[in-house]
Amino acid sequence: MRRKFIVLSLSILGILPVFAQDNNFTTNQLSLADCISLALEHNFDVQIAKINPEISRYSLNMAYASYEPSFYFSAQQSYNKMEGSSDISTYTPPPNETWREAFQSGISGLAPWGLRYDLSGSVNRSSGTRPDMFGNIVDRGFEYNSDAAITLSQPLLKNFWIDQPRMTIQVNKRNLKISQLAFQQQVMTTITSVEQAYYDLIYAMENVKVQEKALQLAEELLAENKKRVQVGAMAPLDEKQAESQVASSKASLLISLQTLSNQQNALKKLISEEFLKWKNVFIQPTEQLNAIPMAFSLTDSWNKGLTQRPDIVQMRTELEKRDIQIKYYKNQLFPQLDLRGSYGRSGVDRTLGGALDDINVERDPHFSYGIVLNIPLGNTTARNNYKSARAQRQQYLLQLKQLEQNIMVAIDDAIKQAQTSLQRVEATKQAREYAEAALKAEQKKLESGKSTSFVVLQLQRDLTSARSEEIRALADYNKALAQLSLVEGSTLERHNIKLDFK
Repeated sequence: MRRKFIVLSLSILGILPVFAQDNNFTTNQLSLADCISLALEHNFDVQIAKINPEISRYSLNMAYASYEPSFYFSAQQSYNKMEGSSDISTYTPPPNETWREAFQSGISGLAPWGLRYDLSGSVNRSSGTRPDMFGNIVDRGFEYNSDAAITLSQPLLKNFWIDQPRMTIQVNKRNLKISQLAFQQQVMTTITSVEQAYYDLIYAMENVKVQEKALQLAEELLAENKKRVQVGAMAPLDEKQAESQVASSKASLLISLQTLSNQQNALKKLISEEFLKWKNVFIQPTEQLNAIPMAFSLTDSWNKGLTQRPDIVQMRTELEKRDIQIKYYKNQLFPQLDLRGSYGRSGVDRTLGGALDDINVERDPHFSYGIVLNIPLGNTTARNNYKSARAQRQQYLLQLKQLEQNIMVAIDDAIKQAQTSLQRVEATKQAREYAEAALKAEQKKLESGKSTSFVVLQLQRDLTSARSEEIRALADYNKALAQLSLVEGSTLERHNIKLDFK
């Protein structure tokens, strides 16, 4: 009957449309764990934040591409014509003509410790014509030149212990961790929001019951007053006061029903990604508002908050990024001193096979080694990058200390809020019991003609307020526990939830 009354009242208000009375209207019983599970799967904020670690993973993979070797190949043909030396008094000899085809390929890349390598191979073929001593044009035939070599370059100062690719990889690793922590923070925030919305929904439903009882008491008193007025035992003013109370109770019930509708939507928005599928659903919480006393330890909560909260771990990871950048910019202050070396073999023959055979038998080896020193004059960019990185680290260090202080204050406030809410539960319970006893006693006095309708009406209002305050205190206590878990970073642990990242 109570559910039918709520549905009918909501329909009258327009809070639920006419379909509330047909088969399209359904009730879905959900526990808090059910709501949290739905939110982790369907909440928009969680889904959006979940993509960020994936994006960070792609960025990290791209950073490793710096160590992927590259293959290169080139083919070129050239022609050169050179006129022969001439004497006007005699004659002009035919010119020299040269055709050359050059083919080169190789693999080059960067090693993780800064070594640059280049393995190359080339084949050149030349042909053409030239005049002989008698001025006749002679075909020179083909000549093949081959070469295979490896060239290495290793930094010894600048870019030695860290270079741009290594810095980018290490920074992107921290960025990946930060994105995972941000996702964890979003999950915790969403869970807390679901908890608080769930308890607010229970409060809203219980408050509707309170307002129903208030209306019932007001209507019963009005009926009694009408009887007394009819027999002349009560003044008509008392009847009007009772009628006023009935009207006021109806208004309060309508407000509580509107609040219930709002809390239904608030929870639906958190646990669904398609509101239309939930629009005709009435969520029925399966849990009750209870006040389970908790043992609070400020020291333990501080230890949790300062070690496992995602935002403070993020800040410390940001400091690691700054240390990496400082290390890189400090290394950039050094001169460029590179050790370079190469080794190869060459071959020359009238045939391609012969030229390649010369490489195999190491007929014409060649090698080189040495150092290359490059000292920038001024080095303004590197020096200011280094100073800027150090200043940013100092700024982040101050922000970390500020965050630590804010966490400690927030935890202290949350514990006090939970303690106060627990005390309110007991106080409001006693207030409700006293209000019930006072109303019952005053009703008996009214029946015996020793009280007035006005006093009874006032005590009815007091009882309604006490009942509402009691369930509000119960909801606030449970919400305070959820908030405490959030500020100390133990939300996932409290609900036995583990996040796995690939």
